[in-house]
Amino acid sequence: MVRETAYYDILGVSPRASYDEIKRAFRRLALKYHPDKNPNAGEKFKQISKAYEVLSDSSKRELYDRGGESAINGNGSFQRGACSSPMDIFDLFFGTRSRSRSRGERKGKTVTHCLSVSLEELYNGATRKLSIQKNVICLKCKGSGARQGSEVRCRRCQGTGVEVRVLGRIPGVVHSVQSTCSDCNGQGECIKTRDRCRYCDGRKVVREKKILTVHIDKGMKNRQKMIFHGEGDQAPGLQPGDIIIILEQKEHPVFQRKDNDLVMKLEISLADALCGCKQKVQTLDGRTILITSQPGEVIRPDETKCILKAGMPKYRDPFEKGNLIIQFKVNFPKPGWIPADRLQELQEIFPLKSKPNLPDNTEDVNLTDYDPSEDQRHQHRREVYEEDNDTYHPMQCQAS
Repeated sequence: MVRETAYYDILGVSPRASYDEIKRAFRRLALKYHPDKNPNAGEKFKQISKAYEVLSDSSKRELYDRGGESAINGNGSFQRGACSSPMDIFDLFFGTRSRSRSRGERKGKTVTHCLSVSLEELYNGATRKLSIQKNVICLKCKGSGARQGSEVRCRRCQGTGVEVRVLGRIPGVVHSVQSTCSDCNGQGECIKTRDRCRYCDGRKVVREKKILTVHIDKGMKNRQKMIFHGEGDQAPGLQPGDIIIILEQKEHPVFQRKDNDLVMKLEISLADALCGCKQKVQTLDGRTILITSQPGEVIRPDETKCILKAGMPKYRDPFEKGNLIIQFKVNFPKPGWIPADRLQELQEIFPLKSKPNLPDNTEDVNLTDYDPSEDQRHQHRREVYEEDNDTYHPMQCQAS
């Protein structure tokens, strides 16, 4: 639940607005109320810049949503940002100022999630909700890990994270060695148990459920990545990490995708292959199309045909589509499908067979089904027989 909506109202967006919507709103308002263009709107420009500075940063935005402007103003780490004035924010946004100062800011780790999607969702586009758990800065202690007023700086190292030990002294020379502070483990802070924040138990962050809205555009591809900037784990002194969503396409029972084309196998009978076929196919958007071949058009086994512009929509150009490629499998009739006395009728329909010119010593042979496994078994038996014949067994003399 959003506690205050003032910053959202200034930019004219909903509290549920995405980062892109906030960015577009700031661009429009900043250009409209910029002092160079509108000299009397200086205060308005400051409000717009302040609202954008908070809402464009995911950690600041979450803190604002939960605690309002007082939470932002009470957190010193957020006040010391890279932008000290509204013009700094404008320059950073429009690229008119060097970003070198922000390059040194450390960033949290990037987290990757895989999202299983259907081919229908990649064809039609979809919106999915993804629930994740992430670390957010503790609102009670504002990321200090300690209750208000308590001392957190390590007394041994005075907040440096290292301690110096003197190993020995020689006149004019002092031998010393630096090591990680044993009290704070190099953190520079040492919070006593009694001084820990009760809400986060001194960890400075708490786990929170976050719902990401994933917009799947038409034509997106398998393994395509979407980056949610600043939506990863938060930690004091670090820029929030990113979350990367990788789309994983599930196998489809009918269609296979090949770039922007769709490939399918279609089984037809011999009669359909010779006399023309009509086969209905349900497309990925729920329509039914009728695949028709013209009478007299012969479809050969394993022949490939296509329907133009019936494939996948192209990403970011959904009105352009690939092709639907159809690979035909012709099912021939089983033996004995027609009585022998009717074969003559069939022969009269088909083109005349050519009669071979046979020599006098021609021999008739019959066809039989071929079984590769039987041929292998025969070969194995022959090898065993030959091996037995090649083995020499010398005769032994009997003792007299």
